[in-house]
Amino acid sequence: MSITSGDMTFYYMTRDSLCFLTMAEARYPKRLAFLYLDEVSDMVLSELVKEFTINWRSEVDQTSTPYRFIHYDPIIQRKQREFQDERQQRSKLNDDLSEIQSIMKKNINDLLDRGEKLDSVQNISQDLLSQSKGFKWGARKLTWQARLQQAAPILVGGSIVAFVVYVKFFW
Repeated sequence: MSITSGDMTFYYMTRDSLCFLTMAEARYPKRLAFLYLDEVSDMVLSELVKEFTINWRSEVDQTSTPYRFIHYDPIIQRKQREFQDERQQRSKLNDDLSEIQSIMKKNINDLLDRGEKLDSVQNISQDLLSQSKGFKWGARKLTWQARLQQAAPILVGGSIVAFVVYVKFFW
């Protein structure tokens, strides 16, 4: 969230029930301010975990003095100096954005490749389906030929016997 008051803007975010607040000139890029807050929150939380391990939450909740964690100030000041050079941060932000853009392009290309592979698999399955229909027709044809080969001698023999009987008795 951000609150503008005159030529200054307050940016704040909450993380793990802790509020991180910074003030910058109104012309300072909003993305950089939140990037700063995000990095500061990462650093402070990691220092809390390093110092108090799992009990860091109870230490924060039981704090009675306002400047109990002032010893984290050098860490915050270091990060603040990094963000004061706006051009450096813009290049850092642009680098991050270009990295995200390249990752997204790679993901899109991977999805397109998967789509092409799926199309290829679909074409192969259609070819297999048409070939199986051809094999089915061929199997039926072979079955009829086998039946004809088995029945042909009996039919020819029966026809000859019927012809002979017909000639003997009816001619």
